[in-house]
Amino acid sequence: MRARVQTQPFDPAAELEGFGAGAGAIVTFTGVVRDDTGSMAALELEHYPGMTERAMEGHGDTAARRFDLIDWRIVHRHGRLRVGEPIMMVATAARHRQAAFQAADFLMDWLKSRAPFWKREIGQDGSARWVAAKDSDEAALDRWQAMPR
Repeated sequence: MRARVQTQPFDPAAELEGFGAGAGAIVTFTGVVRDDTGSMAALELEHYPGMTERAMEGHGDTAARRFDLIDWRIVHRHGRLRVGEPIMMVATAARHRQAAFQAADFLMDWLKSRAPFWKREIGQDGSARWVAAKDSDEAALDRWQAMPR
């Protein structure tokens, strides 16, 4: 399975061992939990096991067809993550760099807007609030509809 959801941390370098054989370009992106307000202690992510992995596999396969990828990988964590911890990683491998970059961007936009995760920010004071979708994330995803395939 090229899409994985897990609680434990991952090693980006280890994820790339044997990845993308024959590719001319490999692009990786690792996202970390950030605190835009200065008051967040952690981020909690929930998901439906099985459903989330299937959705990620399906979207990864869509990216592979659309961008002619040699390989792809998505690792996403769930549970309680502290600010600064890695939360997810996307890797794409293609014959040419433009396809690898576009595929990684495509996967990231989908993960940000459509992946079935529910996020809750935990404040340093113990308060909690669900994270709502952002218009900017939706706009980023919409641009792929207008781009030729």
